[in-house]
Amino acid sequence: MSKLLFEEETYKIIGACMVLHKSLGAGFLESLYHESLGKEFEIQKVNFDSKRKLQVYYNEVVLKKYFIADFICFDKILLEINATSFLHKDN
Repeated sequence: MSKLLFEEETYKIIGACMVLHKSLGAGFLESLYHESLGKEFEIQKVNFDSKRKLQVYYNEVVLKKYFIADFICFDKILLEINATSFLHKDN
């Protein structure tokens, strides 16, 4: 198994997500998980920024559209959350 980048920070993030999942389970909207994960990050002392707008470049040109990251943790790890009733299996 390959080594994770930012291993300590990654395990803190995963740990917070597991606590949240154990507490809430499945079936809620993404907005509820987003707010709850922010609260859990505060409890777990995970440094994060929520809903940060990021510029997108195409061929070194800044696009008018931008990307909104769900979370940026420790100023270096981008975290996108999704709530779905099932995961699609790739063929």
